[in-house]
Amino acid sequence: LNDNPSHYKITLSGTMKSPKINFDPPFLMLMPVPLDVKTEAAISIIPQDFLRQSQIQVELPELELEDGHRIYPFSVQFPKGKDIVLSSDGTNKELICHISFRSSRPVSFSGNMFFIDEEEN
Repeated sequence: LNDNPSHYKITLSGTMKSPKINFDPPFLMLMPVPLDVKTEAAISIIPQDFLRQSQIQVELPELELEDGHRIYPFSVQFPKGKDIVLSSDGTNKELICHISFRSSRPVSFSGNMFFIDEEEN
C-alpha cells in the first residue's frame, strides 16, 4: 500500500443462529392423583446454538381457585443442574427437568410453563 491509494473492498457474510431449546416430550400430561399426592414426570431440555454458558429459569403458573385463593401447585427440579454448557465439540448438553404437581384442593389446569435463559429468550 505504501503511499499507493488503492481501494480495497471486503465483503463479509454470515449466518447468525438464535439460541433455542427443544423439549422431549414436546408437551406433558400429568396423571390425575388424589388430593395432596404428588405426581411427577421428567422431561429432557435440548439446548441448541448457545454460544456461551447460560442458566435456565422456569416461570411456573399460578392457579386461581373458585374461592379466589391462589396456589402454586407445580415445582421443578434439575437434578444435574440448570446450566447450559457448551461441550468441546460445540454442542450443548441436554438437561433433565423433573416437573411435579401437588394440590390439597381439587384443581384442573391446562397451560404453559415458560423456560427462559438469562437474556429472557
